[in-house]
Amino acid sequence: MTKRNGYALLAALAAVVVLVSGAIFAGATLSSAGKDTQADPRPRTPLRSAAPANSGTWIGTWATAPASAEPGTENGFPGRSIRNVVHTSIGGTSARITLSNLYGTRPLRITHASIAVAATPGAPTAATGTMRRLLFGGSPTVIIPAGGQALSDAAPLRVPADADLLVTTYSPTPSGPATHHPRARQTSYIAEGDRTQDVLGDLHAGQTPYWRYLTAVDVLSGKAQGAVVVIGDSITDGVTSTAGANRRWTDVLADRLDGRYSVLNQGISGNRLLMDGTGPSALSRFDRDVLSRSGAKAVVIALGINDILRPPHEADPARITQALEQLARQARAGGLRVVGATLMPFEGTRVHTPQLEAVRDAVNNRIRAGGIFDTVVDFDRALRDPYAPDRLLPAYDSGDHLHPSDAGYRRMGMAFDPATLSRSTAPAQL
Repeated sequence: MTKRNGYALLAALAAVVVLVSGAIFAGATLSSAGKDTQADPRPRTPLRSAAPANSGTWIGTWATAPASAEPGTENGFPGRSIRNVVHTSIGGTSARITLSNLYGTRPLRITHASIAVAATPGAPTAATGTMRRLLFGGSPTVIIPAGGQALSDAAPLRVPADADLLVTTYSPTPSGPATHHPRARQTSYIAEGDRTQDVLGDLHAGQTPYWRYLTAVDVLSGKAQGAVVVIGDSITDGVTSTAGANRRWTDVLADRLDGRYSVLNQGISGNRLLMDGTGPSALSRFDRDVLSRSGAKAVVIALGINDILRPPHEADPARITQALEQLARQARAGGLRVVGATLMPFEGTRVHTPQLEAVRDAVNNRIRAGGIFDTVVDFDRALRDPYAPDRLLPAYDSGDHLHPSDAGYRRMGMAFDPATLSRSTAPAQL
């Protein structure tokens, strides 16, 4: 036999091996698919477990601040599935989540979790082919200690920008109070039993206005430059915006940034700079809710009005501006660009007095004078009535004379100059 004929024979044998192997693999796949169909006739999308991430940078596409323990959940949600609906600001090729048991008093045991793209906005049904199993250190089960949190492994999933995701968790055992964010302005769902892998949402009949346990979704992005984290109160939380419509001012800003930066809303309704109350004070939560966010490049600080409005009514503007300066120093030490917001009008509320108005004016004057932040977005001037500058313009007023309407939130988002996020010149005023 010649050397050339020997090579030809070897090549032919190799081809036979490849064909036989392919036939065996195809047969095994068809057999497995048949077993799945017989076991559960409900429509499902094949689940893919976590896999090594591709090249890119992990950046938060959505986040919320854990605010408190949910009242009436002393045993958590044993035997039930929670399907949180969240809205992305940027897209990516893989996803991972953070679950929090910050306000729990016992370990939280999650035995299954999943992530999917919603078939339609706000709906609990997953888009075809997007359901993914989430693992934690290679295991479907994770036990989160009281006061702790857990980061999932990466799951391969093409996450769209400006879309809804479904993040579902199942806990079989009592766990103590649920860590939640009560002012979601988004409907999420709850179901009996382990429904983490259900593509259809028909069994997720219970509706809730809260986000539970879930505090962040990160994506692997090769395009976005980073995240803009916004720490604020109910105005940032968007409490008077249309529910389910993503009309908070941070949503408007995310649309304008067009995938260059994500926007992570860390607003807590009632939040203050100096004192704990509705959620921990901004001074005490800044590291957790801002500096720890994946891909953070800039922070917007929109706080101080509740320190004035809520008892004991801070009467010294210097204490508020000193707290703002402290947050700005922390942000710069973490490598973040710092944007500060002026405090908006509140005349017409039952708590308004000339004395409190003087405090707000003094804080705003100090912010505008420069030296605290790298740049300033002047929400006060953008939304106030030019003929009654201590009041919101009626078109921007939700009716309570403190929180904006949808039009007011849009005006806030449009008042922000995106160019300042990458500007490295001297402090400027927006």
